[in-house]
Amino acid sequence: MTEKLRIDIAVCTYRRPQLADTLRSLGALSVPEGVELRLIVADNDVTPSAAAVVRDMAGRLPFPVAYVHCPASNISLARNACLDHAQSEWLAFIDDDCSASPQWLAALVETARSTGADAVLGPVEAIYDEAAPKWMRRGDFHSTNPVFVRGKLLTGYTCNVLMHIAAPSLRGRRFNLALGRSGGEDTEYFAGMVRDGGRLAFADEALASEPVPADRARFGWLAKRRFRTGQTHGRLIAQANGGVSLASVALAAAKVAFCAGGAALTAFSPVLRNRYALRGIMHGGVVSSLLGVREIALYGEPTAVQRSRDHAA
Repeated sequence: MTEKLRIDIAVCTYRRPQLADTLRSLGALSVPEGVELRLIVADNDVTPSAAAVVRDMAGRLPFPVAYVHCPASNISLARNACLDHAQSEWLAFIDDDCSASPQWLAALVETARSTGADAVLGPVEAIYDEAAPKWMRRGDFHSTNPVFVRGKLLTGYTCNVLMHIAAPSLRGRRFNLALGRSGGEDTEYFAGMVRDGGRLAFADEALASEPVPADRARFGWLAKRRFRTGQTHGRLIAQANGGVSLASVALAAAKVAFCAGGAALTAFSPVLRNRYALRGIMHGGVVSSLLGVREIALYGEPTAVQRSRDHAA
């Protein structure tokens, strides 16, 4: 990094009432010396529903704000719009329902400087309401942390990340529009970055927090999310292996059986039982993807064109 560091912070939003809280937390950041910030808000709603909130907050924030309307109910389109409108070599993403801690950006920058990584991930702490099930609060099923595989990070996420978009592994890289409603576009993005020689690091002090709404504080929502995550991993496995093999299907199916057994043996413990069950559901998603099942949609609403295409398929 040069002594003078310019960073664009990107927030993709879709009808999220917490957006003002997210922007307010960014305005309270402890900005490292020599760092200049600029904010990009990409509104993914069909109508510019976030424009008024962004306009109101822009006058209260200590850095420039760019508002981009990119209608399609497709999160990949919004993420690509942020890439297109970035004016710096560094771009940070944070979700529109997250609040950044005051040291969030400083911790990401410090880790990027000390490691030389192309992208740095931070943790997202789930904040549960008292109405959430006790097993869910005790097991903390919604917080986001990276998964290390033999000490290495092989993929990442966009809810809390700082990226050197000028790095060779990221220059010109785009989010897959076909995954814009199913999710998993960020998993594929960072897996491709690592495959092309990029390196991921983790800054455990770059904390963001995220409230868990009532409609997500359910086993059913977690199960759907884990199943789709498994579908993404199944697709990446097939890509890495040059196609689907019987061995990969059999291995994923064996993991489903193992997790089912674990859930049965820990039936007395809601936290352990549900952890095994959700892990098994994720591996079930891997199996479904390897067998050619279309990835389920988690986000947004289909446009008329998308509905027509889905009906035709």
